[in-house]
Amino acid sequence: MARYTGPTWKKSRRYGISLSGTGKELEKRPYAPGQHGPNQRKKLSEFGLQLQEKQKLRFMYGLTERQFRRLFDQAGNMKGIHGENFMVLLESRLDNIVYRLGLARTRSQARQLVTHGHVTVDGGRVDIPSYRVAPGQTISLREKSQKLNVVEEAIEVNNFVPEYLTFDEDKREGTYSRFPERSELPSEINEALIVEFYSR
Repeated sequence: MARYTGPTWKKSRRYGISLSGTGKELEKRPYAPGQHGPNQRKKLSEFGLQLQEKQKLRFMYGLTERQFRRLFDQAGNMKGIHGENFMVLLESRLDNIVYRLGLARTRSQARQLVTHGHVTVDGGRVDIPSYRVAPGQTISLREKSQKLNVVEEAIEVNNFVPEYLTFDEDKREGTYSRFPERSELPSEINEALIVEFYSR
């Protein structure tokens, strides 16, 4: 299944999350799209709830179904809680770390920065968005990429870097200090429903 590239505002409203990272989609119409507006009364089945949660997380991180499932299966082979491990693996992707450091305004923008070869890990160029960053590794921009407009704009508006990352704005460089704890990850996701969805 291909990565979703359609209108993100409709998707954001359907799942009640901001896919752009700005929150603007939900400000005007904080309800699902459809002709009945906020008065829609749809009660989802258990399967519907599980599917919705899975899609919500998949669109949030911008993965194809195959990538998402592969990562989910990898999380199942790790010690600990399956759903939490899965969230940590998603968070450890290079494109996500670039986004979390505030070097891009959205995850798709971060993915482009990585794909176009602007990002380095421990000094070596990495152009694979799904590259799994390990705690202790340093992520930075190549010297010629540090003044890119998209980067400048992102840094200007970003005023929050999670505690599991350190960021040096002058050097345009950050370190993945440690794995995040569940409390530091998206609270609007119920990963237990996703585990149930794939366990059917």
